[in-house]
Amino acid sequence: MTARPKRRILGLLAAIGLLPAAVVAPAGAEEVNLYSSRHYDSDRALYEAFTKETGIRVRLIEGDADQLIERIRSEGANSPADVFITVDAARLARAAGAGILQPFKSEAVEKRIPQALRSTDGSWFAISQRARVIMYDKEKGAPQGLARYEDLAGPAGAGLCVRSSNHPYNISLAASILAADGPERTEAWAKGVAANLARPPQGGDRDQFRAIPAGQCTLALANTYYLAAFGASQKPDDQALFKRIGVIFPNQGEGDRGTHVNISGAGLVKTAPNKAQAARFLDFLTGDHAQAMLALGNMEYPAVPDAPLHPALEAMGRFRAEPVDADKTNANAAPALQLLQRAGWR
Repeated sequence: MTARPKRRILGLLAAIGLLPAAVVAPAGAEEVNLYSSRHYDSDRALYEAFTKETGIRVRLIEGDADQLIERIRSEGANSPADVFITVDAARLARAAGAGILQPFKSEAVEKRIPQALRSTDGSWFAISQRARVIMYDKEKGAPQGLARYEDLAGPAGAGLCVRSSNHPYNISLAASILAADGPERTEAWAKGVAANLARPPQGGDRDQFRAIPAGQCTLALANTYYLAAFGASQKPDDQALFKRIGVIFPNQGEGDRGTHVNISGAGLVKTAPNKAQAARFLDFLTGDHAQAMLALGNMEYPAVPDAPLHPALEAMGRFRAEPVDADKTNANAAPALQLLQRAGWR
């Protein structure tokens, strides 16, 4: 998201009372040490809101998820980390498998976060979601016969633009297809997708749907919050693009598994030195205030079902999500990537 839309959204949050004024914690205040792979201005506003509400300062360490996991492991019992936050279910499963998280039992989490969006052992829970959808040009209409991810390998998927196979978004999607369809059918699907590509994979998700009105692609595979950022922009060109791009939520038929979602999730670090403060922070993430800030500040779907959506997401329509199975996604991640690359999706 560009700086200007971010400023507009933060202004909106301030106007409706979700964004606090700058908060300076007093010297000697309680604190919680957060290791996070997320990097959004709206998240910083969220941490300031927590400090304003509780007086507990959030000390933020940002980095790549796998590097943060390894850092916590190497720091061992002396790690200052209290809470770990990352994007992608497989990474949450890797963090749990690395032994850096401990079960967090909370009435707020169990009451507000659906069971499908939290681990069975309490080691992590989702705080927000993004749907991975198929996008098309409304001026040309959606291709006939395009209703499932699997259809992208057939005639209806011709002219597809997508980012590289080694990005976690695509790895997790392929891992979910591998779990649903098995290795042979998934490899055949990947070969069909590779044959349907309008150009070699390149750029990020925004580059894929931007290429549709430019005539470079017929379809794009991208996450919803990237497109919603254009709907939140005040720029006429951004608004025009948002209105032109249509969205298909795949696999919505009766008995089908639902649209794949990427989650952001949080967990309590096993060696947390500030466990009580961390528990208050984790509970805070499930509350109305925090869920609204995540949804309105970054155009993500909240993890709490009745939390508000950003109007740009509302405009895309509602959908049924595929249940999250982080352990299976993580187990299938490496073979899924190998399969994609064998198929020619680089």
